[in-house]
Amino acid sequence: MACVFAISTVKRRPMSPPLLHLQDIHLTFGGAGLLDGAELALGAGGRLCLIGRNGSGKSTLLKIASGQVEPDKGTVFLQPGTTVRYLPQEPDLSGFKTVLEYVEDGLAPGDDPHRAVYLLGQLGVSPDLDPSTLSGGEARRAALARVLAPEPDILLLDEPTNHLDLPAIEWLERELASLRSALILISHDRRFLSTLSSSTVWLDRGRTRQIDRGFSHFESWRDKVLEEEEVEAHKLGRKIAMEEHWLRYGVTARRKRNVRRLGNLQSLRAERAERISSNARARETVTMVAAKGDVSGKLVAELKDVSKSYGANSIVKEFSFKLNRGDRVGIVGPNGAGKTTLIKMIMGALEPDSGTIRLGTKLQALTLDQRRESLDPETTLKDALTGGGRDMLHVGGQQRHVIAYMKDFLFIPEQARTPVSRLSGGERGRLMLARALARPSNLMVLDEPTNDLDLETLDLLQEMLSDYDGTLILVSHDRDFLDRVVASTVASEGDGHWQEYAGGYSDILIQRKGVKKAAVAEAKKGAKLGKPPTLAPTQQKRKLTFKDKHALETLPREMERLQSEIDAHKSTLADAELFTRDHEHFQKTVDALSAAETALAEAEERWLELEMLREEMEACS
Repeated sequence: MACVFAISTVKRRPMSPPLLHLQDIHLTFGGAGLLDGAELALGAGGRLCLIGRNGSGKSTLLKIASGQVEPDKGTVFLQPGTTVRYLPQEPDLSGFKTVLEYVEDGLAPGDDPHRAVYLLGQLGVSPDLDPSTLSGGEARRAALARVLAPEPDILLLDEPTNHLDLPAIEWLERELASLRSALILISHDRRFLSTLSSSTVWLDRGRTRQIDRGFSHFESWRDKVLEEEEVEAHKLGRKIAMEEHWLRYGVTARRKRNVRRLGNLQSLRAERAERISSNARARETVTMVAAKGDVSGKLVAELKDVSKSYGANSIVKEFSFKLNRGDRVGIVGPNGAGKTTLIKMIMGALEPDSGTIRLGTKLQALTLDQRRESLDPETTLKDALTGGGRDMLHVGGQQRHVIAYMKDFLFIPEQARTPVSRLSGGERGRLMLARALARPSNLMVLDEPTNDLDLETLDLLQEMLSDYDGTLILVSHDRDFLDRVVASTVASEGDGHWQEYAGGYSDILIQRKGVKKAAVAEAKKGAKLGKPPTLAPTQQKRKLTFKDKHALETLPREMERLQSEIDAHKSTLADAELFTRDHEHFQKTVDALSAAETALAEAEERWLELEMLREEMEACS
């Protein structure tokens, strides 16, 4: 059955006044129109994602919604008494002595001051730190704590997952899902948007379209809209041809009618020209091709029982890993787990404390640095590409004019002398890719390449990596991108332990869950057969208390009850209309499901621990 989507070109009367309503918003920057009649409405509890290409005006529209930017024309309505908090892409923490002072400054009278400390603790940022000493990731976490602490009516979040590691992103998803606040989200993280959004606004060529469905439905809907535009353009072209035919071969005596129809034809031609120009802008893409290097040897790198520590901190512990030509490997782990250290050892740039590393032959490595600040902010775009003082650069062993190469990455000729400091985050990301891909390689190491890139550019990057003949090592917090690109993933298991899993990030979760279930099932089976569990962590011997014995008897029934409860909650959430029909019931169900899953995991771990202790005591008696 075909899906029918509601498009915002037809104005709808909301059942109740929205908390926030932007109408007919126009804004011009430097003589060029950025917003041309954009509209946006957000109701209480709404979960809206704002989608658009880099430079389309998403962040500007969010700033208009927050009151930081005044439009040239249009109306911004905010219900009286509504509280709004805005998270910018680059938060400013200057002027505060401590991180806690910065976060508390965002609280309003009556807000809970303890929530600021709680959120900083959850996000792993010390309240006493000097804001000027924070890394990019720490600053982003502090800014998130500042906007989340008041629990406002509306949260406006611009790329909230940038610089966050995977545990922090997953925590943020749960935290935002538990809030009653209405949300407007800008993000390149598909999984994040799909999890949290219930409606989507597409900002394209200055105008907005909206569907009352989450991001997971957006891309198919967008493609359908663009196809319909092509059909309309074709129909318009045929109408123009018919009019021209009539003008050439029609009855010449009807001159007055001819004049009128000639005027109509000129109008059609103008409309056609605008449509062609508009469609061309909509379909502009990055030409992304990696320069090919020589073919490397079959073996790229092999690590055997490699360990590395810094003082008492174990980064890598007895890790063995083999990387062959053509492999596509992801590396994931929380910030500080040692991803950079591991990569340096794989690349042969860092000696291990113990173990051996063997590198392959004919390696031509390309490394993309995630730190945009590695570019000199005063260097022009042209000099950043050519090295300075030239108009030509080598791309894949061939000479190309810098302006032509700039156009491949959607830079216009006028930007050639633009300092890097004036480029947007997305533009700096494209510049870094342009610089890196110009160099021949057969081993590509990409460290967080998805930061600040729009969804279309991410699609093209994915295609380029799929066509890349060499070997790929990808460090990323973008779960969807990992799932689309890598064939295996090396994940941090904590305390210096690393494990390679087949597939992407979603496959890691499935395999980890399977291992845990297998351990519980094996322990239960062993208990029935009188055998000790096969998977047992080391623990101090102790006696079973009366409370322990009671738990051993009652926990199996409790686990069955919790599993039934989980199944019931999932069945309720399978109703696709529940979120919009009864948001409060939806949220209570989500919270209850999360609590039940947590309780089941704790019950299984507790039962397994007690069962192992019981078997150990029986073996010793």
